[in-house]
Amino acid sequence: MAVGVFDSGLGGLTVLGALSARLPDVPFVYLGDNAHTPYGVRDAEDIYTLTTAGVERLWDEGCDLVILACNTASAAALKRMQETWVPADKRVLGVFVPLIEALTERQWGDNSPPREVAVKHVALFATPATVSSRAFQRELAFRAIGVDVEAQPCGGVVDAIEQGDMQLAEALVHSHVEALLRRMPRPQAAVLGCTHYPLVEHAFREALGPSVDVYSQPDLVAASLDDYLTRRPEMLGAGRNSLFLTTGDPVNVSRKATQFLRRQIAFQAA
Repeated sequence: MAVGVFDSGLGGLTVLGALSARLPDVPFVYLGDNAHTPYGVRDAEDIYTLTTAGVERLWDEGCDLVILACNTASAAALKRMQETWVPADKRVLGVFVPLIEALTERQWGDNSPPREVAVKHVALFATPATVSSRAFQRELAFRAIGVDVEAQPCGGVVDAIEQGDMQLAEALVHSHVEALLRRMPRPQAAVLGCTHYPLVEHAFREALGPSVDVYSQPDLVAASLDDYLTRRPEMLGAGRNSLFLTTGDPVNVSRKATQFLRRQIAFQAA
């Protein structure tokens, strides 16, 4: 009954924490592609190749359902994977849609035509690859009209987090927020479009100020998966054990993960 969670590195652990809290009886197998992080500066073909390899590894662990807890992979690879690559007995889901459903106040699976929503000015903070894909704007257009999105590519933030330099990561967040606010001085909402960013969410909130609603993904994705599994329990795979896997150095990745989440996490080589 295991579910796979894939990320380019450590950021997906923020989603995994929310998933485990929401669904404590479900074993999760986490795979971080730390050997190739960050994905946000790679081209779409490279991201697709790395993501499909990671998903196949999770299928090998008995995870018929895999969550791409990586916005860059969700933006650059997921649509192509779902349309041309994922077999009928498997599922691969992304992390964008739950975020957009919350932003537009839609229930899961609401496929009615796009409509006016309360939020008109949205700041999107994401990796350069996610921003260039325009996947967020494309998914948003299926559900809402009249929403102005200003996207800020946050170069360097994921690298700093993966290297454990949180002081640099927070400084970069402030710099990127300032750059966006020069173009959109009064956003109503801000979307943290990378699962690494909850680790520095306080810096985003501080830089944006109390008048901006900040949408972060972990709890939204967990609620969406809970709903999905209630309707599709057959998608729970054959795996029975929770694991942490990495393509990087397990000792180094375990140390960083423990530091970030303030609890002991032991990774194994993928």
